[in-house]
Amino acid sequence: MPVPTDFLIIGSGIAGLRAAADLATAGKVLVLTKADPEESNTGYAQGGIAVAIGADDTPALHAEDTIAAGDGLCDDGAVRILVEEGVRYVRELVSWGARVDRDASGELALGREGAHRVRRVLHAADATGREIGRVLWERVSAEPRIRVLRHTRAISLLIRDNRCTGARFVGPNGEATIEAQATLLATGGAGQIYAETTNPPVATGDGVALAWRAGARVADLEFMQFHPTVLSVPGAPRFLLSEAIRGEGAWLVNAEGERFMLREGPAGELASRDVVSRAIVQETARTGSPVFLTLQHLEPSYIAHRFPMALAACRAAGLDLARHRIPVSPAAHYQMGGVETDVSGRTTIAGLLAAGEVACTGVHGANRLASNSLLEGLVFGARAAHAMLEPPRASQMTNVREAEPSEKANVMSVRDAMGGTERRRRTGSSEADVRDLMWRHVGVTRDGPGLEGAVRYLLAWHEEAEQALAEDPHDMNQWRLASLLAVSALMGRAALRREESRGAHYRADFPARNDIHWQIHIAERRGA
Repeated sequence: MPVPTDFLIIGSGIAGLRAAADLATAGKVLVLTKADPEESNTGYAQGGIAVAIGADDTPALHAEDTIAAGDGLCDDGAVRILVEEGVRYVRELVSWGARVDRDASGELALGREGAHRVRRVLHAADATGREIGRVLWERVSAEPRIRVLRHTRAISLLIRDNRCTGARFVGPNGEATIEAQATLLATGGAGQIYAETTNPPVATGDGVALAWRAGARVADLEFMQFHPTVLSVPGAPRFLLSEAIRGEGAWLVNAEGERFMLREGPAGELASRDVVSRAIVQETARTGSPVFLTLQHLEPSYIAHRFPMALAACRAAGLDLARHRIPVSPAAHYQMGGVETDVSGRTTIAGLLAAGEVACTGVHGANRLASNSLLEGLVFGARAAHAMLEPPRASQMTNVREAEPSEKANVMSVRDAMGGTERRRRTGSSEADVRDLMWRHVGVTRDGPGLEGAVRYLLAWHEEAEQALAEDPHDMNQWRLASLLAVSALMGRAALRREESRGAHYRADFPARNDIHWQIHIAERRGA
């Protein structure tokens, strides 16, 4: 028998928990999470949450910085909502008990990060995401109308007459169906499709895969942000060294001690993430040596107070953040594209909404401004909750062009991809093979031949994964692999389609930005 609820939320990061907090006043809420709430990307966000509350700041200035970082593709209306409503929602979070840093006078302490012209990043040492998650989880746990199912995976959405009426899931007690008047995807990102990533193991792109299989449109998937400074020590876990570290004065140097980012422009180490990531890749290739983050010119006691998590991670790798040069390299960090939504979270399927990293509102454009991610989850999670209280309807997006079937990236059929030596089953391949393929060909730097080969292989492999699921729909490892392959193929196809370089998408064979032909958002849906 189906499990009835009023509202279904798939995912337990900042967007899902913020939505649940509001929905509990109107009905029963069921939250599905693959692991525990602490394992979402929210808990891994170190730097802080950007908000225009400083004396020298305004929402208009925050909007300008966001749009500049987005490299010509931000939706201005979505940005305005983010920066204006964000002030109210962040202050609300503080009133709920978020323990954020304050200065000596008791005022909220604000940090600076790349591409921000002023200090506007509210933080809780370097564990801001964890602190926000704690506050929201405590609030949700106190609501008797909210039920959380842990270690539960949604495997498909229920669609009737182009309306979502719930989902099928598999949990510790087997498979079941949930029926709901509105369903919210808040599943986070897809960093696990890459060999190098800051994301936790649960970030496998499930929300995009679920929505695409159900017929919803996805957009801007070519834009994956690579964080430039990730601890890169052989044998040690990849650990995000927050942009706030550079915001407080850290330098990037090559093996000769040269601050090579000064060659890239006056912003230096505080240029946007796409610029810094490409510069690191190019400098490493030029010198044949790693690049380093150095804080040796800063006060050690301040470093220990401001960045305790980063200090501990470096110490575990045998390094001292305050005294040693720390080897760093880029890693996949944040998905700018996703399930296409309007500014209220509505997708192209009535009754199905999305918020947070899984969604694509156009707010980030081609490159997200640092520390806008937690703000996005907070603001658009709340807005999606309000939309879920209204009669179900689909979004009416008009600023997105849907990919034509005849376009180059779409005509590579699965049948073609399965020809010749590709026809063998890939049972010997693994998730590691997907991640390696994506890192080599759909990573920081891309080109047409590499993308074409990757897409052919991914399409063929994805069809095999779908066939395997049809034979055994209860194989959770196969569901995980199918999600990784679906998102990887969609991302590779989008990157092949966009023949220019913009923001986080860099094509070595089309190195220039081309506003005449490509200042557009491109979406696709299954079967189109």
